[in-house]
Amino acid sequence: NKKVIIVGVGPAGMFAALRLIELGIKPIILERGKDVQSRRRDLKSIQQLGIVNPDSNYCFGEGGAGTYSDGKLYTRSTKRGDIKRILSILVQHGAQQEILIDSHPHIGSNKLPKVVSNIRQTILTCGGEIYFNSRVTDLIIVNKKIIGVIVNHETEFLADAVILSVGHSARDIYYLLNQKGIKLESKPFAVGVRIEHPQNLIDEIQYHSKVRHPNLPAASYNLTCQIDNHGVYSFCMCPGGIIIPASTSPDELVLNGMSVSKRNSPFANSGLVVSVDERDWGKYRSFGVFAGLEFQKEIERTAFEIGGKTQTAPAQRVSDFLNKKLSSTLPATSYIPGVISSPLHEILPKNIVNGITKALYIFNKK
Repeated sequence: NKKVIIVGVGPAGMFAALRLIELGIKPIILERGKDVQSRRRDLKSIQQLGIVNPDSNYCFGEGGAGTYSDGKLYTRSTKRGDIKRILSILVQHGAQQEILIDSHPHIGSNKLPKVVSNIRQTILTCGGEIYFNSRVTDLIIVNKKIIGVIVNHETEFLADAVILSVGHSARDIYYLLNQKGIKLESKPFAVGVRIEHPQNLIDEIQYHSKVRHPNLPAASYNLTCQIDNHGVYSFCMCPGGIIIPASTSPDELVLNGMSVSKRNSPFANSGLVVSVDERDWGKYRSFGVFAGLEFQKEIERTAFEIGGKTQTAPAQRVSDFLNKKLSSTLPATSYIPGVISSPLHEILPKNIVNGITKALYIFNKK
């Protein structure tokens, strides 16, 4: 008899729904984007034409950002739940058995859509409901309790509770919560670049061999250091992967990385980022709790402008970034929308440039 509304069907939303079913509670899932198959057209549009659908893209839609950007299954939060159980559920729904034993389990963007659609079928078979193209535009609050939501400005859904699993990029939900007087706190995050290398270079460094043995996987790395009381680190490292446009707004540019299950691209890439907090977004203080969000938006809009108001990405050779000069040529890249030579050392905030510059010299010795 109990019902819970889940807003968003990325990893958090999917597993919340499965857990509710185990507890005998009916999940009603509302997803602003499309189902996993229908999303493909919008991904093609952003890759080939530079057209961003703000409701259906690499971040929004069934399965969330992970479906079409990798499915790496790493976490440091080993004391917060039964990770083996989560991996077993993924295997139950079509993921390869190896993820149960690999130290760095990975499903791959080519296999995840089937896993995601199988999880959807489980939820529906067990009595759950899923609505796509259903963007939450308002909250129904009675006596300081959220009892439901409004979808697409017209349809009302009521339930015993509401779970928000909307993801990092759903800024409209943050603004809505603020309008409703619900307390928000800004939290630190990280800003930086995507750094790309030939995969054979990473293999040679990690395996100490000119040629990678066919039984060895594409090599990965994990780098971290402290610069001026800020963490600088690699994350979401994609061996044998590609860089993709992960923008959720038509006037912004954001990049992410992914690998298919075989990890057989000739390129490797990872995020290379500097942690930021209220010390770094001081000039946006007038925006209150959204100061960090404005800091983030300005960087993404600047990148979009430099790319000619397309999904073309500003890029620079590492050596030129360190020497603070424009690259006269750029090497081949996996990024399909293309790159344009740009002075990233001038475009990015000074503390980000400083952190990445110092870290690169440290990482070069590791």
